[in-house]
Amino acid sequence: MTRVDTIVIGAGIAGVTCARLLADAGQSVVVLEARDRIGGRMHTDRSAGFAVDLGASWIHGIDDSPLWNLVHALGIPTLEFTVGSFQPGGRPMELFDDTGAPMDADSSARWVADVESADRALVDEIARSGPGDTYLDVTERVLDRTGWDPQRIDEVREFFRHRVEEQCGAWIGDLDAHGLDEDAIDGDEVIFPRGYDELPRRIAHGLDIRLSHLVTRVSRSGSGATVTTAQGDFQADHVVVAVPLGVLKAGAVEFEPALPDHVAGPIGRLGMGVFNKVFLQFPDRFWAEDSYVLRALGEPGAHWHSWYDVSAISGRPTLLTFAAGPFGRHVQTMADDEVVADVVLALRRLYGEAVGDPVAHRVTRWGHDPFSRGSYSHIAVGASHRDHDALAGPVDGVLHFAGEATWGEEPATVGGALYSGHRAAERITGRTIDLDDLAKNVLERERRGSD
Repeated sequence: MTRVDTIVIGAGIAGVTCARLLADAGQSVVVLEARDRIGGRMHTDRSAGFAVDLGASWIHGIDDSPLWNLVHALGIPTLEFTVGSFQPGGRPMELFDDTGAPMDADSSARWVADVESADRALVDEIARSGPGDTYLDVTERVLDRTGWDPQRIDEVREFFRHRVEEQCGAWIGDLDAHGLDEDAIDGDEVIFPRGYDELPRRIAHGLDIRLSHLVTRVSRSGSGATVTTAQGDFQADHVVVAVPLGVLKAGAVEFEPALPDHVAGPIGRLGMGVFNKVFLQFPDRFWAEDSYVLRALGEPGAHWHSWYDVSAISGRPTLLTFAAGPFGRHVQTMADDEVVADVVLALRRLYGEAVGDPVAHRVTRWGHDPFSRGSYSHIAVGASHRDHDALAGPVDGVLHFAGEATWGEEPATVGGALYSGHRAAERITGRTIDLDDLAKNVLERERRGSD
């Protein structure tokens, strides 16, 4: 039986960050990962000869971001792409009205102004909301007071619904009224032309990571904990559970004794959303050269509503669209060909026969992935922001939790996952660890390895 100072379960960004910081502090650490790869929900496919990020894609706001500082220090290239947080404006967009017709500049500006006006009113409405109020409740109360005509209201209503789907992977009626309180972007957003999983892979280099090690049980006692896998048991003084919330909610890992309510309660209350990607590569570009986003408002955008131009990654005409929330769960039951045909049909309602048949595609199904069981966490009705941080534990001074679902200030993001891994390492070592040292140590190991 292998015994180490700390066992980390999960080799996503939270797990490898925690393990790296502990190892650099002199601890013996083993990382147990159920998948056959590092990165978790940071998953880059390079089979086509260029990077396709099937999971996480963006840094949402680079100002005062330790995540951005780390990426910059490691010299990982990025591209500015500041609409990844479902913004109504700010970059060139092609907007289509509820008939599928292109909107002129005046109509587009009016719609953006409507969304911004409703958003300002939402701040006060959310502040007045009570327990049990959903995001649907507060948005409907705001829209009811606008006095706008039904079409104008529907265009903003659809935006609110789709924003919740993309930000949370959930239906707007399942999200708590405060579920988007942390939805703020400071500075530009960026994507990764070489693939986002370069970050966890470089952090993880040199760690003792056991791939294809599915953890089924964690048993803790006064002397530490035992972690059970099909390949045998592992023992340690501390265990960091850095698996997605969906895995915890499904009970895929048994805890003995059972988790106390201060951790089990948040697991039960927080929601795990579904957010899937559909990449379509076309023979020719049929949208404007400078457009970041194509967006259908109203009925034409009921399902497929936003397409993001990610051609800069591959140099080929490529659009990325999303299926999230209940629609995302439905899309997971469809064959790839059905999904592609449905997306193309929606585009042809806007652009006609200028839309050629796609020459390549990729479709994700994160809700069906047994090692994630969803895409990222959200504040479901009955939960609160406090539940995120409470989920981190610790339990009996032995068991710690990390991952985006455990970071209340910035949940559902790579940054939140990274910072949670840092927090777990500090709690285990009992001392402050400078996160800036992470990049220095990674670069030093890489330098030594090339000598």
